[in-house]
Amino acid sequence: MHGNGEEALLLFRDMINSGFRANSVTFAGVLSGCSHSRFVDKGLEIFHSMSQDHSVEPDIDHYSCMVDMLSRAGRLKEAYEFVQRMPMEPTAAAWGALLGGCRVYKNVELARIAANNLFRIEPENPGNYVLLSNIFSTAKLWNEASETRKLMRSKGISKTPGCCWIEVRNRVYTFVVGDKRNEQTDRIYKFLDHVGEKMRIAGCFPITEFVLQDLDQEEKEEVLCSHSEKLAVAFGVLNLAGESTIRVFKNLRICGDCHNFIKFVAEISGVRIIVRDSFRFHHFKEGLCSCGEFW
Repeated sequence: MHGNGEEALLLFRDMINSGFRANSVTFAGVLSGCSHSRFVDKGLEIFHSMSQDHSVEPDIDHYSCMVDMLSRAGRLKEAYEFVQRMPMEPTAAAWGALLGGCRVYKNVELARIAANNLFRIEPENPGNYVLLSNIFSTAKLWNEASETRKLMRSKGISKTPGCCWIEVRNRVYTFVVGDKRNEQTDRIYKFLDHVGEKMRIAGCFPITEFVLQDLDQEEKEEVLCSHSEKLAVAFGVLNLAGESTIRVFKNLRICGDCHNFIKFVAEISGVRIIVRDSFRFHHFKEGLCSCGEFW
């Protein structure tokens, strides 16, 4: 979960060489490590060794992890074929992993298939509708995105709002997109403007594809500026009080534009920034992230 896939593989090998017997939980851990670090071939090798070498039959969690691994690596056709070959009924985890991969790699055709299965399995989950709508929006299929939102509303399902938390001096502060409730709001937005200007000078520009409304360029940049993780990070940096690390928690997946922004802030400030989103931990230091641009 921290992006240390090589260490996960080393620990797994040490465990086996020490004579300990791997069980289903062991394999769930090591396959997850491979998934988060793009070690697809190694993951496939370990998956096939489960029954052959360790007498552990893969269960639905292991199959779902393999779908996640292939989807994260952009091998979406293989991931879909893997789902189709599963010896048990695919779960929401498997279809959700495929849908997530479709978002990253902009595969609208497979996204429709994955989403329709998710709507059947868990019809009340707002995340599936939002993700499909976002995929349509990224592809500029505005009508289909609108229809997906309408379907969501017709079912009485509301979107989970993005939210970030940060602890400063033993007090927890909460931020949502466009938040202006904090007593340091003016300082926060001035900081964001200052960093944004520095990024432009350095040749780093906002990734407006993460704004999923049909707006003009300037409006999209304004929306990106006020994402909750940017507000939380800015507040943390402005209130370090001698500390060298800030930690932010987010209830949804971090967006690519915010990811670039936080890398830049970590580089120019010298601060180590840890962001825990809904999928993994991101450790930002000296302009790099532990995820290796893979999440």
